[in-house]
Amino acid sequence: MRALLSLMLLTVALQGCQLPNPDAPVADVNTLIPPVTKPNFATEIKPIFQARCQPCHFQGGKVYDKMPFDKAETITRLGTKLFTRIKDEKEQRLIREFLDQP
Repeated sequence: MRALLSLMLLTVALQGCQLPNPDAPVADVNTLIPPVTKPNFATEIKPIFQARCQPCHFQGGKVYDKMPFDKAETITRLGTKLFTRIKDEKEQRLIREFLDQP
């Protein structure tokens, strides 16, 4: 009796469900994964350096002319060397994401 009840419940559960067609083409995994967006320099990266490296590396600072941290090119050029000053792991992760993107 239990086996019959289990079979009936399974039948009801499967009604309307279709098993995948083994001959159907498989979706390309690249179409299923959304593209990773590069962190925005002005809104996500620059504020980190403003909080940690101002006043020296921003307009009017004593090393601004050599290493302006308000320019994405400087951050890209220095790369992870910046982590001598940026110790926060979340900030480092965000900067790495910025640096790793083309």
